[in-house]
Amino acid sequence: MTPSKLLLKENPTLKDFQEYVIQLEKERGFENQNVLQKTLLLGEEIGELFKAIRKMESIAVDKNKPKITSVEEELADIFIYMCAIANRYNIDLENAFREKEEENKKRVWS
Repeated sequence: MTPSKLLLKENPTLKDFQEYVIQLEKERGFENQNVLQKTLLLGEEIGELFKAIRKMESIAVDKNKPKITSVEEELADIFIYMCAIANRYNIDLENAFREKEEENKKRVWS
């Protein structure tokens, strides 16, 4: 396997991240995975994030399990899967975030 030649722009926008994920999926042969597959993989990564947080918070973890990765690594994996799912539905994550935040600003938080 040859090393990746993909480069992410300096100071990328959310759209740049989404485009980068399209390219990395093509390069790694993941472009044919459907939304269900990506969602299941996202769920697995969320579970790994929970384990990493348990480790960071000194909550008991199974020492016989394979290496528990860092919170940073798991958040990055989750972000990649979020971009992949958004891409499959042609969702502009930045726009979706902005629209949702405008709705949230109108809510009354107690």
